[in-house]
Amino acid sequence: MFIQFHKEGAKIILGATVAATVIIFGADYLVANPWLKMVIQVFALFMLIMILQFFRNPKRITAINDNHVLAPVDGKVVVIEEVYEPEYFKDKRLMVSIFMSPINVHVTRYAVNGLVKYSKYHPGKYLVAWHPKASEENERTTVVVENRVFGEILYRQIAGALARRIVNYAKEGMQVVQGTDAGFIKFGSRVDLYLPLGTQVNVKLNEKAVGGKTIIAIKQ
Repeated sequence: MFIQFHKEGAKIILGATVAATVIIFGADYLVANPWLKMVIQVFALFMLIMILQFFRNPKRITAINDNHVLAPVDGKVVVIEEVYEPEYFKDKRLMVSIFMSPINVHVTRYAVNGLVKYSKYHPGKYLVAWHPKASEENERTTVVVENRVFGEILYRQIAGALARRIVNYAKEGMQVVQGTDAGFIKFGSRVDLYLPLGTQVNVKLNEKAVGGKTIIAIKQ
């Protein structure tokens, strides 16, 4: 099966492929000890495979539905609770947080159809994603999409300890389509969704979510 990779990984994949090739073939000529040679070559190959899997971008067909909020990323649902959202709404919202492990697909997808009302990048720290202050202090982007059924939905890409760059394609005034590519978190880590209070949530804690597929919330 042909594996697709995200465009944001092109330069890193090329560099990693060149580096791994040099190390693997270089070890053949420069390292006499067969065990040490094998360790170096296996490690170089392992690192290349890890980078490739970070940037994979599987093709998915989204069943578009304005009555559904879909998962913006792959990962595990780690938080479902009412919280105060201080940046845009400045009131209480229902937050659903999805944590991405290193083996998850790291593409961010639009959770709903609609108009981008707000999009802002915040530089910051690189605390571990589950740190209580990660959503306020880490590198992150905040995007608000106005949907005709749910109203304004906010999602926040949050970098983690390994991440060093968040890519966000959403620009204010854009019309966006549910399930399409909204950005990428390089080697990171968590996305929070902020929904109106009273929204019917369709997932449970520790449930695995699939970006563009899993229904996070429903409007009857």
